Amino acid sequence: MAKTKTLEAAAAHSFQTINPATGKNGPVYQGHTVDQAMSIAAEVHRAQVDWRRAAVGVRSEAMKRAAQVIRRNRERYARMMTDEMGKTVTDGLAELEKCALCCEFFAEHAEEFLRPIPQDMSANHTGPKPPPRAFVTFNPLGVILAVMPWNFPFWQVIRFAAPHLMAGNAGVLKHASNVPGCALALEEIFREAGFPSNIFRTVLLSSKDLKPLIEDPHIAAVTLTGSVAAGKSVAAAAGAVMKKGVFELGGSDGYIVLEDADPVAAAKICARGRMVNSGQSCIAAKRFVVVESIREAFERAFVEEMRLYVMGDPNDPKTKLGPMESVRSRDQIASQVSQSVKHGAKILLGGEVPKQPGAWYPATVLSNVRPGQPAHDEEVFGPVAAVISAKDEANAINIVNDSRFGLGSAVITGDTGRGERIAAEELDAGASFVNDNVRSDPRLAFGGVKNSGYGRELSAFGIREFCNIKTVLIESL
Repeated sequence: MAKTKTLEAAAAHSFQTINPATGKNGPVYQGHTVDQAMSIAAEVHRAQVDWRRAAVGVRSEAMKRAAQVIRRNRERYARMMTDEMGKTVTDGLAELEKCALCCEFFAEHAEEFLRPIPQDMSANHTGPKPPPRAFVTFNPLGVILAVMPWNFPFWQVIRFAAPHLMAGNAGVLKHASNVPGCALALEEIFREAGFPSNIFRTVLLSSKDLKPLIEDPHIAAVTLTGSVAAGKSVAAAAGAVMKKGVFELGGSDGYIVLEDADPVAAAKICARGRMVNSGQSCIAAKRFVVVESIREAFERAFVEEMRLYVMGDPNDPKTKLGPMESVRSRDQIASQVSQSVKHGAKILLGGEVPKQPGAWYPATVLSNVRPGQPAHDEEVFGPVAAVISAKDEANAINIVNDSRFGLGSAVITGDTGRGERIAAEELDAGASFVNDNVRSDPRLAFGGVKNSGYGRELSAFGIREFCNIKTVLIESL
């Protein structure tokens, strides 16, 4: 029996890709066994011991070259995303440019973000000697295990890797099972850029085999972007062995449209926010909480804006709405819509599964969305917009905050001072934008509260998450 279990544990899983636009099988990738993954983690750990001592300038030059590799291969990488998870080629090219800019941003700013911070020790100091000198320094933790999702196959990884490789850490990537080609391409980027050969490695590993890798002593910390269930599972495993984690989980972002907003301008912002990545984004707008006096005018304009997102071949640069990542995901979206309608929601646009091969679902707008409906209570991970009526500003704020999620939020108003107050003081989310759709940016801290996770990525706050924030004090004899 013990021998059988050992053989099962050693068996590698193969990864079959499926083109979501056609439903046809693509390449098959042979996965790693648990033992192979742990061996890779040990190799990365050995490489990190030297990398942490590399000058920031050396790291910076390598990271700038990574940006060049991304741009040089952008057409191939964009097609790879299209084939594996259905992203439109236009969105793929934009994602890759964002990745290159992120590499360049941290290449330029990491030294500033990681500079030691002096601490004033003069207060209440007495005695003949001068006060001690003290500062806080930021030292790398080691090897970071990154568990990443399929929806932004390159960006989600680069936004982790660029800051943390610049901080002197190393990375092991366990990517989503439906994007193995993208996962291996990310390892290729850092290898071709001239980073040490084992400083960033990809393991093709089944999620059920992840726990031993989390527990491996060569892994110092874990970051995950994904579902709430996946986040809780990985956080529990990491916490059990006292390893730090950063978790960016689901979102059901609420956008408030106040009575003083221009309904046409608001509709453009809301449609853009809802339809990013064909609606498959944690920070995509999902709930549109509209003050009742403007609701009908907003709905008319919103339907017209959403109507512009026509399903089409994701390889065509003109296409604005590609397929969902899988038929399973599409069917989940369709079920959430039908259950919402069953409980009183009204379809203003879309809402029907097209009769064609692939994982297709149209741009959909629901009105009369209320508590008890999936469109109100759950995250709908696709091109479905839920319009919710609010009596006034206070009621709108309460509706947006009455959610188990807290990733992004927005306020649309003709009074920017009013919007700033609501965004800064009233909304329970990791980001609140005024008169714009929520998005990530290397310059801005990114993350959530409540079931949307904890910890921050990007900016100075993100690069320090996987550093030992160490106090140093020097006293003269």
